[in-house]
Amino acid sequence: MRRHSLFAWHSALVAITLVIAACSAPSAAPPPAATSAPGAATAAPSSQKIEMRFAWWGSQDRHNRTIKAIEMFQQLHPNISITYEFAGFTDYFTKMSTYATGGNLPDLMQQDYATINEWTQNGLLMPLDNFVNDNTINLKDVPKASIDGGRISEKLIAINLGNNSQSMMLDVDAFQKAGIPLPAENWTWDDFEKIATDVHSKLGINGGGPNLDDIQMWKSLYLGYGQWGFSTDGKSLGYSNDQPFIDYLKMLMRLQDAGAITAQQEEIASFRAGNVEALPIVGGKAAMQYLWSNQLVAAWTAAGENRHFKLNMLPRPKDGGKPENYLKPSQFISITKDSKHPKEAAMFIDFITNNIEANKILLGERGVPISPAVQEAIKPLLTPAQVETQRYVSYVEKNASPLPPPDPAIQTNLTNNVYLPQLVDPVLLKQAPPESAIDQYRKDASALLASS
Repeated sequence: MRRHSLFAWHSALVAITLVIAACSAPSAAPPPAATSAPGAATAAPSSQKIEMRFAWWGSQDRHNRTIKAIEMFQQLHPNISITYEFAGFTDYFTKMSTYATGGNLPDLMQQDYATINEWTQNGLLMPLDNFVNDNTINLKDVPKASIDGGRISEKLIAINLGNNSQSMMLDVDAFQKAGIPLPAENWTWDDFEKIATDVHSKLGINGGGPNLDDIQMWKSLYLGYGQWGFSTDGKSLGYSNDQPFIDYLKMLMRLQDAGAITAQQEEIASFRAGNVEALPIVGGKAAMQYLWSNQLVAAWTAAGENRHFKLNMLPRPKDGGKPENYLKPSQFISITKDSKHPKEAAMFIDFITNNIEANKILLGERGVPISPAVQEAIKPLLTPAQVETQRYVSYVEKNASPLPPPDPAIQTNLTNNVYLPQLVDPVLLKQAPPESAIDQYRKDASALLASS
């Protein structure tokens, strides 16, 4: 992770290449619990110099846009100086956990739906209800559904930075070149397998890119059966039938054998870090790519404006399966328990949520903005990638499955120590048959969840 003063950011940006990861990428070890409660928040006099810190993860495009928005906030509030730091998803949470141990978290912290439970349970994030009630953070016109994702145990812990959903990114140019019609929104995994195989046969490129083994795919697969990976209380698995995921892993094995998707060795070596700009679809080496909808802007920007892409909903199980998509907060922004300036931090949250000029810079890169006024104001400025993202999110909003509960805090451990090394990697590297690997996964995952 790199850290910079705002007054010296430009030269540093030239030298840095940092990465974005899908929201479900592996996380670092759970953060330590807080040892003290935050004090009361009062705004500093406008003449008093305030120094705050803001940390986030993301692509280079996100870094550039966020830094410009921070500069604009500082121009409006000359007494406030914000130092920023950013990284890829995994490195970011490793660093934040280190800060938490030392009681040195930044004032403002980007959060994810998959991690917010563990950070809240450990007392590291400050409730924001008072700032909303006194209108420091103005959410009066924001739909309730866009607010409630940030509530944990009836307290508003985080503000949604944009709405988002899982997606399959399609290279329209590759489909046209191969003479293959684009799939319908209600396509199935059988359709996906056939299309991936046909693309590889006709064009010699991968039909599908990496990340099809992501833990999010396991959870979403069961959403297609009206279930979820975890029980509501997060203490057990949320399903009893392992066969759907066995079948899914066997499909990936067939596609890897055919050369129609990214080989597992390459997946592990090159794509676990989550650099969206380096995905094969960006370089024209794959026709389909699983990602989150808010990542399309970074991927399309890296690919070039002359390319053409479309977002599709995830394939469903065959035989009339339910949508595997749900609409979720793309990321959150929270005030940490270590902040000495929570009132000013809340002012910044309001700024990036509601300020029209700031959002003309941010342009929904983190997801479709939650403010209806902002959505309307930025429409004329959107690039084709941003237009497609908003179209897709609007479609998903009307056709998705319900939002599942936040992941249990133990998912970090489960992903890094059980799901990846004991299930998907051994199976897809042909070191273990899927049936025995899934049996062991059920035992180990169940024990881990029950102990949490």
